[in-house]
Amino acid sequence: MTYQHQWLNGEKINLPVGKAVCVGRNYAAHAKELGNAVPEAPILFLKPSTAIVPLMPAFAIPQDRGSCHHETEIAVLIGQTISKISVDDVPQAIAGYGLALDLTLRDLQNQLKKQGYPWEVAKAFDGACPLSPFIKPEQFKDISQTEFSLTVNGQSRQHGFTQDMITPVYELIAYISQIFTLQAGDIVLTGTPEGVAALQRGDELVLSVVGQSFATKVL
Repeated sequence: MTYQHQWLNGEKINLPVGKAVCVGRNYAAHAKELGNAVPEAPILFLKPSTAIVPLMPAFAIPQDRGSCHHETEIAVLIGQTISKISVDDVPQAIAGYGLALDLTLRDLQNQLKKQGYPWEVAKAFDGACPLSPFIKPEQFKDISQTEFSLTVNGQSRQHGFTQDMITPVYELIAYISQIFTLQAGDIVLTGTPEGVAALQRGDELVLSVVGQSFATKVL
């Protein structure tokens, strides 16, 4: 299925599908659950546009590369090209917010980390970023005080609060812009809270934020 950014009502967003800039270990409790140190600066990695697929009605996970974990994250849609901007200039560059799954081949990632190799094979494969429709920024009272969640087969799996981020959303985007030019249509994945775990075929997921819920299934 071809992916195109869209709003909640299904209307297509007139922006190209760009790269995803992701941050690792942006919640201390998640770093702890994986036995990782809390970083002094954001750990960044990229997913190409080919990793982005629609979250709904279903998405596929690899079946022959070990366990595939869900990592539920607030996704930020960039609406204009930005480079080396200040925190104060970030809000006007944001077109919308959504939820994403940063799918991670955990067994493979652990192997790569032990060998000192990059993570991309475990993080940037085709379909590694199921992405919800976007919500306009005005529906968020305060992105720095936003709750989001994931249930799997009716059981609570992840429950996050953006105030627990090590690097908050605006500061994170400003930091990224010092290193990578962010273009209209790019997305920023802002990190996952604790509770990551393996997905199985047939799992039914519900991701929720600001009163909106997105139901999907694992193929």
